[in-house]
Amino acid sequence: MSLNDPLGDMLTRIRNAYGRKKSKVSTPASRLRSRVLEVLKAEGYIRDFSQTDFDNGKSEIEIELKYFDGVPVVREIARVSKPGRRVYVSVKSIPSVANGLGISILSTPKGVMADHEAREQNVGGEILCQVF
Repeated sequence: MSLNDPLGDMLTRIRNAYGRKKSKVSTPASRLRSRVLEVLKAEGYIRDFSQTDFDNGKSEIEIELKYFDGVPVVREIARVSKPGRRVYVSVKSIPSVANGLGISILSTPKGVMADHEAREQNVGGEILCQVF
């Protein structure tokens, strides 16, 4: 199956799994997906993730979702920059998500990072998604 937006597919799988109260969800592996999941784990939005390599050369990432008192930790996760419309920002114009309660995940020249880390390192880039 060919996907035009693999990151958008992963975010949709996470959103759907939270809606069905699943504890885990799996998605095909890629470096970008792994980097985004590392940021989500560091910020406390998911428990953990692990990559499984199969004999046919394909890999899969299993994501452990996080709940607090039965309520999903992630209230909303949305793709900002899409294949048809890329959204780039300078360090001065990185948006604040939910008055600082959420994060934007950016792809910068220094790697994939959260918005507050990009401000600290004084770099802008492409806004991949917003989580709150």
